[in-house]
Formats: sequence, C-alpha cells, structure tokens
Amino acid sequence: MIRCSIFLLLSSLCIGCGSTVELNRSLSEVDRKQPNPVSPVVRENDSAPPRALKYLIPDETEYYNPAPQQQGQPADGIFAAGTMVDILREAGQYVLVRSESGVIGCVAAEAVRLSNVSAADVFGLVRGCNQFALDLYQQLRSGDENLFFSPTSISVALAMTFAGAAGDTQAEMARTMHFDMPYAQFHESMHAFQGFWASPDKDSGIRLNLANRLWGQRDYQFLPAFRDLTRDKYSAELAQLDFADSEHSRQVINSWVEEQTEKKIVDLIPGGFLSSDTRLVLTNAVYFQGNWADQFKKEDTSDQDFQVNKTAKVKVPMMHRTGNCRYSALDDLQILELPYGDGSLSMIVLLPKRVDGLEELEAQLNVENLQRWMQSLKSNDRLEISLPRFKATTEFDLSRTLKAMGIKTAFAPIGADFSGMTGDTTLFISGVVHKAFVDVNEEGTEAAAATAVVISTVSMPPMFIADHPFVFMIRNNRNGALLFVGRIKNPAASPGNN
Repeated sequence: MIRCSIFLLLSSLCIGCGSTVELNRSLSEVDRKQPNPVSPVVRENDSAPPRALKYLIPDETEYYNPAPQQQGQPADGIFAAGTMVDILREAGQYVLVRSESGVIGCVAAEAVRLSNVSAADVFGLVRGCNQFALDLYQQLRSGDENLFFSPTSISVALAMTFAGAAGDTQAEMARTMHFDMPYAQFHESMHAFQGFWASPDKDSGIRLNLANRLWGQRDYQFLPAFRDLTRDKYSAELAQLDFADSEHSRQVINSWVEEQTEKKIVDLIPGGFLSSDTRLVLTNAVYFQGNWADQFKKEDTSDQDFQVNKTAKVKVPMMHRTGNCRYSALDDLQILELPYGDGSLSMIVLLPKRVDGLEELEAQLNVENLQRWMQSLKSNDRLEISLPRFKATTEFDLSRTLKAMGIKTAFAPIGADFSGMTGDTTLFISGVVHKAFVDVNEEGTEAAAATAVVISTVSMPPMFIADHPFVFMIRNNRNGALLFVGRIKNPAASPGNN
C-alpha cells in the first residue's frame, strides 16, 4: 500500500452569493412575465437586501428561472432538501427565492417554510464537525497505511444516536463531537446541513447522496419522540429486524448500505458484530462522484516515481495537466484546490515541501490552520499539476477511538443513558464501525462511506431467587450419590424436630 505524502479533504460547503445586478435582472424579468402585480417581500427597492427571516426548502424541489409560467416545462434545476433560501418576491402560488449559494429561481410557495435555522447556525455546526474530523484524524493517523474516512458520515450517524442520549452520556457526546449549540437548534441545523448532500443539478458534474436508516428489534418499543426526531430531521425510517437471527439482520443492513453507495461499501458490519442483545442499529451512507472541472487527459498519465520516504520509491501512474487553479506556497507547504463540476465541491491537497514533512504537517492540522491555509489560495493561470492516480478502501472499528476521545459513558453497559430512545437506561453503544472508499483518476473522484452505530441492551444474567419453599440436596459429584436431601418451607422457623 502506498504511503500517501498528501492529505486530501473534500470541501463540501463552498457557498457564495449572487450579485445585486443578477438579482435586479431576475426580478425585472419576473415583473415583465407576471400577469398580476407582484408584491415585494422586502421593500419597494429591488436592490434592498432580503429580510432577516430565514426560509427552508425541506424537500427536493424543482425551480424555474425566473418565471413560474414555465410550470409544465422541464425545470431549470432542483433545490436539494434542506436548502436555506431568502424569499425575494411573492407571486400568488409561487415565490422567487435565492439560495445561500446564489441560485435564484421560482418555486411553489407551499414548498418553502419558515426556518429556525440561520446560516450562522449551519456554519457553526460545520465548524464543530470539522473540528471533530481533524480530532479524529489525529487519533487515526498513526502507522504507515493510507488513511481515508468520512467525518460527515460518522457525525451524522452519531448525531442520530445523540438524539436518544441523556445526562452524562449526552454531555460527553456533545463535548467530543463539538455539538456546541442547544439540543433542538442542533438537530434543526443538522437537518439543513444534510441538504447539502444532494445534487442540486443533474448537469452540475457532481453526484451526492446521503441516506440514513434505523434498524430496530422487532416488537421493541422506542419512544415516539425519538422516532419522530430521527424521521423528521434525518429522514431515517425505522425498519424492523429480528436480531436473534443476527446473520440475516447483518445481510439486510449490509445490502442497504451497498445499494446506497453504488456497491462501493460492502460488508460494513462484519460477522459476529450483531447479537441477540442488539436492539438498534443506526446507519448512515454517503456517496460522492465528481468530475474535475478541468479534467486530466489519460494520454498524459505516465508511470513515475513516488517518494515514499527519503530512501524508498515506488512507481505509480502520475496524472499531469497545466491550467488555472487556486494555489498557494507557504514556507513549508504547498496547497492546491481542484474543483469539481460547477465548483461547489473541491479537493484540497496539502503537500509538504519536504519528502519527510508529512508528520510535521499532520501535527499542525487543526481548524484554525486549515482556515488560514485556505485563505492564502490565489488563482494561478498556468500551474503545472502532477497528481497520482489511486484507489483506497479503509475500515475502522471506532469504539476504542471514540472512547479515547472522550465518549466513555455511552459505551458502558452500566452507566450509559439512552433513555431518550426507550425511557429507560438499559441500552448502550456496543460498537461503531466505519468503512470508506475513494478512487481518484483522470476524470474525477468517486468516494463512498458508511457508518453503523450498534445499540445493545444490557444482558442480564439469569436470576435465581429462592424466595419460596424449595428442595435441596448435597451430592457427591465424583459418584453421583446424594449424601443429604431436604427441603425448606420456612427459613425463619426454629431448628428442632418436626
């Protein structure tokens, strides 16, 4: 396995805003095409900024640009579920909206609802999730193997688990996962965040999919509030399985994961990971496929040396191209941004200038430094780029890692508090598994990951309570002879002859 001297990060939230000129042009176009007067939502001045109220498109919705008279014609695009928008104008049954990424379009008014989530909430959540991502990277980076995982998948799966946590268990999870906002606000923000994991436009050159599912023990009762929250904020329906047949249950869950990840993640849950004590499995699956905005040509790929360390080299297929990219060179680090499709996602490559500089780079990897490095990027018109073509599949049992990071009580059979799931404290996390796949080539990148959190019940030992009359014997186990036989009808009776 090649030891990567580059660090790869998929940046999924590159949010901009449309210009005032574009906004005025779109509003004017709507005014010309509307048969009835259009009442402004903000002010009479079209250039005024949208009001502070935030709106949410909770379900995937087609939009038309810029007039609703196009209904019945092919849509101009799709707003993903969870898209935050400003309402610019109302027009009868339709509204003109602008998304936080700057897309302006007309949608049915019933598709938009007032949201309690602001852009600041979503970005606060993203910052916390990124902090957890880099904390986890520090835990997993030891050794010489390639490393790849999806912090989004892990965060979402644990966020669903967090929805049923209480007391010290909830506090530890919030602290370790950097879930730094009020409980209800957090799940609203997580709902909006997940909306970014859906392709807004089939022609964008990017495919994104995020799916959640709960798998509960048949006839086991989960609290309606927990089921409602995971369904409404995570689109996680509860399927019923009989975990007494653990192998069949494992196959059902793994098949669902395979389907959601285009068969890139197989056998997420290994044999023996489930048991008759399992009561709930919370699963998340993510899939990404993006074409480079400026692709590499296959004929330019050639086998070249990859310097594994100061003394060892291996031959790898190295892709090459020259073109415009955002790039920065600092004292000991080169930074490259390679956009996918419409530019809403990018690969960020952090390359130490020294062959043996990876460990030092990793030690500096935190949210503050990453933000500083990203801010240093500038457009370079003729950048010569060489990047290895590679594939990697990694898998982790994260139980020990999460305990080391601070989630301890949740894994304790006696002490875990998931009373938000069932109303009692008999459940605990018995395992967390994660698997990820990445394929980087001349056309772009395909990546998938899945996470499963297994919740089990405390296995109570058989109870023998001699609280009523009984027979007892003293037996010689070498030959089976009964040396004494008796009964007790009243242990409190005075000793003596009957």
